[in-house]
Amino acid sequence: MIIPFVHDGAAGSVTVAVELVDEPEVVGKPPEAGGFPCCSAVVEHPAQGYRAMFGWVQLVRSTDSPSNGTAFEMDPFFLFEDAPSPYAFFGVRPTLFDAPSRDERKPLAWLAHSFLAWTPFEQVERHVVPLTGFSWGFDIDNTGQITSRRARALAPGDWDTHRPHLSACHPSWSFDQW
Repeated sequence: MIIPFVHDGAAGSVTVAVELVDEPEVVGKPPEAGGFPCCSAVVEHPAQGYRAMFGWVQLVRSTDSPSNGTAFEMDPFFLFEDAPSPYAFFGVRPTLFDAPSRDERKPLAWLAHSFLAWTPFEQVERHVVPLTGFSWGFDIDNTGQITSRRARALAPGDWDTHRPHLSACHPSWSFDQW
């Protein structure tokens, strides 16, 4: 799936691929992660240098989370989960990559909302400006069968519903409307 966006008056796109993992070791996962999905989202944009610095904010709703799947929660990259930033990935045209898995294959519903955003450098206050977003995920049925959810584009209202939670998790940041 290719999702267009505009930044700095120039058109860009995000190419999203959700695939089942056949060889877990190739994507840095243990053997038992075979059959789970992985997602890659590649950013294309003509900007260069600091103007091409974007970030990915990802929230997940999962039935094995503390909310039992009733609420979305922040999904930081595990190496930086204690960092005071809403971004899971940040850099020059960063690629989002995620390969969630579970040790046990018991019934589960897992849904991610992934948003490409940017933070203006010329302002003192740190804030996140959304550019585009998509959802993706997977389900495990009661026989242990994993079914990948197709990626779909998200709308501004999807981002806006997350803003209160984002603000609560990251009170030193502000989150613009989309």
